[in-house]
Amino acid sequence: VPLLVPRTEVVGEPERRLPHLLTFSCLYVDGESVLSALDRAGFSVSSGSSCTSSALTPSHVLRAMGVLSEGNVRVSLPLDVRAEDVDRFLEVLPGVVAGVREQLGAPMDEEPPAVPSPAPLVVDTLGKRCPIPVIELAKVFPRVAVGATVTVLSDDEAAALDIPAWCEMRGQQYVGREGTAYRVRKTGPGA
Repeated sequence: VPLLVPRTEVVGEPERRLPHLLTFSCLYVDGESVLSALDRAGFSVSSGSSCTSSALTPSHVLRAMGVLSEGNVRVSLPLDVRAEDVDRFLEVLPGVVAGVREQLGAPMDEEPPAVPSPAPLVVDTLGKRCPIPVIELAKVFPRVAVGATVTVLSDDEAAALDIPAWCEMRGQQYVGREGTAYRVRKTGPGA
């Protein structure tokens, strides 16, 4: 999946895992939007962890693992799954995720070169739910000079895990949090 869908991370142990279950996190997407689009394409998948599948709150299991708690897709393969069904899923998935990212105004895969920012940058996403704080952070990041710090203001509790997870996935430094202010330092060109 990460080879087909940019900015995607497989959740869990890479080797020692059940062969018929897969959870992956797609950066800059709302998991429910991906689920709806996959459902329209004929695939029934879930979001979050199975123990919170009936709740509308982010999964405490995924949070405990330190991975993105929004934008997750959980695939459970039945015993009689056919190889062609898996192949079709892998053909459909990249377009589904790209479409959701486009609807949310998420950054495109190719970003403009960095231009030094003249002053400390503050991204105000107060009152907005994840994944919006991460999307807004990613939108401004190409304008940030290496070594500069961006402050993201967010009162959504999911940001406490999603912003550090974004930093880890993108190779940037999560400096820390004070109240609703999350600080991210640009350590390199990747964003």
